[in-house]
Amino acid sequence: MKTEVREAAVITIAMTITGLLLGVLWWWLAPEVPLVSDGSVVFLKDTEGEQAIGVDGTFTLLALGFGLVSALIVFLMRRRGGVPVVVALTLGGVLGSLVAWRLGIWLGPTQDVAAHAKEVGKGVTFAAPLELGAKGALLAWSVAALLVHLGLTALFGPRDPDPYQQNLYDGPPA
Repeated sequence: MKTEVREAAVITIAMTITGLLLGVLWWWLAPEVPLVSDGSVVFLKDTEGEQAIGVDGTFTLLALGFGLVSALIVFLMRRRGGVPVVVALTLGGVLGSLVAWRLGIWLGPTQDVAAHAKEVGKGVTFAAPLELGAKGALLAWSVAALLVHLGLTALFGPRDPDPYQQNLYDGPPA
């Protein structure tokens, strides 16, 4: 049990650190939400634009991909399931997503929209801060990792012996 808990801790820490890569990719790939100021108020430049949804979708799709890859790596390294692994995949996915979310916000445009609007001037388009509107996306990594790991374990994991199977062959007759 100590070995499984140690392995689970390593998995959790590795997934949390990998959240840095997810955060950088999210910041780099997410569409910019254009804003414009009239001098006193900040507006969306394109009121019917889908960039804000694209920001959430980009994070979610990247997190799903990270979940798939992390579950595949964990399965290939262990070749079996277990409660510590499931807890590690869940906790590591959530912590990695939180790290990615905060890093993406930190790397993205400034959070002080009013000051940024004054800085760029009236009528000039600028990027809105990187925000994650759908907070449920923070669970995408964990859910994907758990489902993929469950599927791999069910398909390719070791089988328990069937306790109800009769031994039809007892050896050669005496």
